[in-house]
Amino acid sequence: MQKQNNQTLDLTRGPVIRSMLVFAWPLIAGNLLQQCYNIADTLIVGRLLGQDALAAVGSAFSLMTFLTSIILGLCMGSGALFAIRIGEKDDAALRESLTASFLLTAASTVLLTVVSYGLLGVLGRWLRVPDSVWPDMRSYLLYIFAGIPAVSLYNYYASALRSAGNSITPLWFLAAAAVINVVLDLFFVMHLRLGVWSTALATAAAQYAAGVSICLWTVRRFPLLRLFRGRPAARRYREVAAYSLLTCAQQSVMNLGILTVQGLVNSFGAVTMAAFAAGVKIDAFAYAPCQDFGNAFSTFIAQNYGAGKEQRIRAGLRGAVLVAAVFSALVSLLVFVFARPLMELFVSASQTAIVRAGCAYLRTEGAFYPGIACLFLFYGLFRALARPGISLVLTIISLGSRVALAYILSIPFGPDGIWWSVPIGWGLADLAGLLFCRAFRRRGRSL
Repeated sequence: MQKQNNQTLDLTRGPVIRSMLVFAWPLIAGNLLQQCYNIADTLIVGRLLGQDALAAVGSAFSLMTFLTSIILGLCMGSGALFAIRIGEKDDAALRESLTASFLLTAASTVLLTVVSYGLLGVLGRWLRVPDSVWPDMRSYLLYIFAGIPAVSLYNYYASALRSAGNSITPLWFLAAAAVINVVLDLFFVMHLRLGVWSTALATAAAQYAAGVSICLWTVRRFPLLRLFRGRPAARRYREVAAYSLLTCAQQSVMNLGILTVQGLVNSFGAVTMAAFAAGVKIDAFAYAPCQDFGNAFSTFIAQNYGAGKEQRIRAGLRGAVLVAAVFSALVSLLVFVFARPLMELFVSASQTAIVRAGCAYLRTEGAFYPGIACLFLFYGLFRALARPGISLVLTIISLGSRVALAYILSIPFGPDGIWWSVPIGWGLADLAGLLFCRAFRRRGRSL
């Protein structure tokens, strides 16, 4: 194994909880900054361009979350494999896996971009977007789709760096991109008086800044993660596919369920759409640290799994559960108590119907963040232990029950039934995760 860059962290040594937290904080900060990409759009659009424009950006956000989750899943799955190879100290296998993953991700990105543009009209009808909202949403998507290759490039190199224990460098590039995004948003909308499409252009420009920069930096400064110059062995493609495609399926199923629910939300009109658009942004921002702590935990487990340190894996699991439970309970309390002022960041207090609907959403979701915090840990655990199929099963349970219950409960309870379907889905998946863990322990497997 080559000498590690001084910005990497060896997660197979040192205090368990401290190692995870030190590695996790840049991931958490990075995800919060990434949320700022969309929050900046939502704040500016909601305040300056009106209700229909806010509804358009909200629906586009759900669609883009689904599309980018495909890329994110490929990169996250590969990242777990990279971390195992680093734990094993197998440089040759690591370099071949990096190249195989890059080629798979690049091909998927091209296909996804072409399909997204080709099916633009179909997507609008499937999501049941109202006629008053569709023109703004269509113009937004035409520009935001152009940023898909940049999202792919950034996430590939960010996952590779994190697998090696370097979680700080991706943060710096993302921070710069967030500043670019906000500055361009304000310039296009407030100064030039352009429409919704200009906020998408600002986001795409920021994404390209982050993607190209992190690629050039990694190639120049991190030799361990340079691509393999020869032709990777066929088994490397199979290994990458086994990790990446299952994790991709997990991420896609998760966000496809959310996108399906978005279509149901849209059927209740622009007020509910606008409330959901703002509520989802707050919701995602609130539990983003739990998601990123789960990803950091996954890298910790993967490196130690590759190094064969089972006792450290068990200690890491106990520590991660404690940290996630305490943090998510605190965030739940804050979101529940401050739901109204949080909504009024996005919409004027005079828009009472939107604020009221958004508060109902946040107070339902906000009481149950410990449920999704535990679920993120289960996802990370099984992915790191070379069992990404279990993470996929848990996602199907969570999202399948959520979608089914949303449609069932919305009949008697309206939008409130949609909101309640979410924590119920989390709880069912957590129960399944516990049962999987107990089953493996009874069989004496490494968990």
